[in-house]
Amino acid sequence: MKCFKALGPLLACSALISMSTVYAAPNDYVRMANVEEGEREIDFKWGGQKNKDGTRQSAASLGLGLGVNSWWFTEIYAKYQALPGETNAFDAWEWENKFQLLETGKHPIDLGFLLEIERPKDRTEGYEITYGPLIQKEWGQIQGNLNVLIQKHVQASASFDTVLQYQMQLKYRQSTQFEWGAQAFGSVGRPYNWDSSSNQIHQFGPAIFGAINLAPKQKVKWNAALLHGTTTASPATILRVQTEYEF
Repeated sequence: MKCFKALGPLLACSALISMSTVYAAPNDYVRMANVEEGEREIDFKWGGQKNKDGTRQSAASLGLGLGVNSWWFTEIYAKYQALPGETNAFDAWEWENKFQLLETGKHPIDLGFLLEIERPKDRTEGYEITYGPLIQKEWGQIQGNLNVLIQKHVQASASFDTVLQYQMQLKYRQSTQFEWGAQAFGSVGRPYNWDSSSNQIHQFGPAIFGAINLAPKQKVKWNAALLHGTTTASPATILRVQTEYEF
């Protein structure tokens, strides 16, 4: 089973993690549980956020990824952001690893595991580590995803809380070229000591998805969502888009 093949590298990467408020960037996206061996990918993500006080900020990233084998996909990102009142600037390098633990379609759910290691430009932030299970389920033409992630900072001179985050997605596969559904992102605070409901971050809204086949084993995939914050601490609105060139 894939879970046993992935166990060694997964434990090795997890050993980099040591126990440290951190929230998702406006260009964050829902990670999928499955891996395709040999797939190469150029990935661009952008998100723009309007805050409750009327200020705006944005974030973007450009990545290059590879499906190393049938259970491990790895990708390197350069990340940029523009905080309120600032211009867009380089923010961090990120190494994303996704491990597929169960064979696709052979179990009630598809299961993966995410491990991201980010090195911010601001060295006082140390390393940002994000990890957790990726769960996917199919009901005919409907696909659902739930990711439960822990995010923390290690080797940081500044103070950061460890945060429990979630990502959810539900979509209807209308055709191979177009799909529609909804996405949700949020953070509830520390894993064992959640924030009050008003201080949690919850945002959700409609999403659309598409794919354009260019040639055998070459395609452009895209998705976009308009998210609305539902709590006092949440941003007012977020527009996020993602484009992938797979080859």
